[in-house]
Amino acid sequence: MKVILPVAGKGTRLLPITKHVPKPLIRVAGRPVLDYVMDTLAGLEVEELIFITGHLKQQIEEYVRATYDFPARFVEQEVQDGTAGAVNLARPFVDGPVLIVFVDTLFEADVSLVNQVDADGVIWVKEVEDYQRFGVVVTDRDGYMERIVEKPSEPVSNLANIGLYYVRDWEALYQGIERTLEGPRLKGEWFLTDAFQDMIDHGKRLLTAEVSGWYDCGKVETVLSTNLHLLEHGRRRRPSAQGNVTIVDPVYVADGVALDGVTLGPNVSIDRGAVVQRSTVRDAIIGENAVVADATVRHSLVGDDAEVRDFNVHNMVVAKDEIAEAP
Repeated sequence: MKVILPVAGKGTRLLPITKHVPKPLIRVAGRPVLDYVMDTLAGLEVEELIFITGHLKQQIEEYVRATYDFPARFVEQEVQDGTAGAVNLARPFVDGPVLIVFVDTLFEADVSLVNQVDADGVIWVKEVEDYQRFGVVVTDRDGYMERIVEKPSEPVSNLANIGLYYVRDWEALYQGIERTLEGPRLKGEWFLTDAFQDMIDHGKRLLTAEVSGWYDCGKVETVLSTNLHLLEHGRRRRPSAQGNVTIVDPVYVADGVALDGVTLGPNVSIDRGAVVQRSTVRDAIIGENAVVADATVRHSLVGDDAEVRDFNVHNMVVAKDEIAEAP
């Protein structure tokens, strides 16, 4: 099985950090988002990873080659024409079943289902209360997809499409993509979900499978809530003993962090090489080699090599030489 990972997006909701770091490499609880996604592939027979790259593509390629043992291929999406366009770029290299993973979220899913299912594919979903915010999957009584409705005004379904798909009938998938690309774009994009609808319209069966957890990493608020979830479920790491430091759990502090006269937590992650002095930090992620001095940082992201001195940061994204209010 090959795995397609579209990672070309610019991550505009996390600017200005994503001007310097691609969104899949944003660290949450001390690890890049991409690492958590790759964990889910453990135990699968992965023939090749196919990354559809774009923004800061060189960083993605260098990180993948240095970190993972899987064979990997990188294909650039020069025109941002949507998810169907992205997956279509992998077509010359696909000759069997595929797993398609969008690296915008973390999920807790049993992907070993791909070794058991007799359907033409699987779409993973999560039951949500605020269904109006998502594309939701409408199923028949046996759990097979009938259609996907984007941000419905009526309660047709509460099963949100999370961006994780297995397609056993890869030929039908690419036939669906081909027909999708022949149609009109919506806001300049073609959507992969239209290709899935085409598959169903041509008699294919796509089973829905529910994940036990789904955590967004696309904007400041959700990155921080995902960070908290990870800290509460095995990723907390207290710093080595240092003077005049107050810890309010849970926190993650990497090796090589210098702390002096600080109160940290709850929900704080600090990456290696950072320096935090005479400051209070809560609900925040502090990047590698960042400096926070004589400051208060709350509900914010401070990127690698950024500096916050004599300043109160609240609901902001701070990158090197740049500060932005979070949307």
